[in-house]
Amino acid sequence: MRTARMARRDPDGGRPPYRSPAGSRRRRERQNGVQTPSAVLGYGALAGHKLGLKQLGTGILNIDTGPLAAPFLVIALIYAAVGQAGASGYIAVMGLAGFAPLAMKTTALSLNLMVAAIGTVLFLKAGRLSWRNVWPFAILGFPFSMLGGAVQLPESVYFPVVGIVLILSALQMMRTAFHGRPSASGTVVTPPFGAALATGAVIGFVSGTTGTGGGVFLAPIILSMNWGTARQTAATTAVYNLMNSAAALVGAYAAWDHIPAALPIWLAAVAIGGSVGAWIGSRYLSDRWLRGILAFLLLVSGIKLIW
Repeated sequence: MRTARMARRDPDGGRPPYRSPAGSRRRRERQNGVQTPSAVLGYGALAGHKLGLKQLGTGILNIDTGPLAAPFLVIALIYAAVGQAGASGYIAVMGLAGFAPLAMKTTALSLNLMVAAIGTVLFLKAGRLSWRNVWPFAILGFPFSMLGGAVQLPESVYFPVVGIVLILSALQMMRTAFHGRPSASGTVVTPPFGAALATGAVIGFVSGTTGTGGGVFLAPIILSMNWGTARQTAATTAVYNLMNSAAALVGAYAAWDHIPAALPIWLAAVAIGGSVGAWIGSRYLSDRWLRGILAFLLLVSGIKLIW
C-alpha cells in the first residue's frame, strides 16, 4: 500500500494534486467532445460580450441611448431657431458618446431630415421662404449630396475635416455678426447663377460625405456674399438641409444597418425641439442674434469634433 501511494506522487516527490470528481468528469467530457453546461455558458457569455462590443462600435447597440434624447431636443431647438437642423450638434454629441462614424452619419442625417422638414413648413407658413432663393443651390446640391452620402470616410479623416470647416465658418459668421453691418433688404444682391450652382454642388458633396446636411456650410457663404438677409438665409438653409439630408440618406443606404434602435425616440425629441425653435426663429429673433447664435454653435461643434 505504501509503495502504491508513493507511485502516485509526482516526479518531484510532492503530493499528487487534488482532483475532484466533478473536475474529472468535465475533463473526460471535453476529451470526448462533449461541452459541459459551464463551458457552454462561458463561451456564450464571451460571444455575447464580443458581439456587444462590436455592436456598440457600430452604433447598433449602445448603453443608455435614451438619455441622448434630451441633448438632441435642446440642439434641435437652438439650431432650428437659426434655420439649421442641428446635424453638426448631433454629431458632436454622438462623438462624445463614442459612436462610430457610420452610425453618426446616418443618425445625424435622419434627425436632420426631421428638423429640416419642420423648419421648412413653419418658415413657409410665416411667409419667410422664397423658392427663388433656394433652387439655384439645390439643382446640383441634391445629386452631389446623394453621391457624397455613398462615400465612407475613415474616422481619422472624418472628425478633423468636419471640425475645421465648422470652425472656419464660425469665425466668418462672428465677423459679420459683431463687426460687420447686417444685411438690409435694399443691399441684398442676387447670387450669380453659375456661382450658386457651383456652391450648391460643392457643399452638397461635402455635406453628404460628412452627414452634416449642408446648411451650416451654405449659411456663412450666403451671408458673407450678401446674397440674403439672416432671416432669408435661415429659410433658404432649412429647405437646403431638407433636400440634401434626404439625398445623402438615400446615398448612404448601404449603412442603414448602423442606425441605432433608439432612433424613433430621438426623432420624437428633435421634432419637439425643432418645432419650438423654428417658431421662435421665424418670428422673434433679430438678424444680429441669429448670426451670433449660429457662429457660437458652429465654433463649439467644430472644437468638439477636433478634440
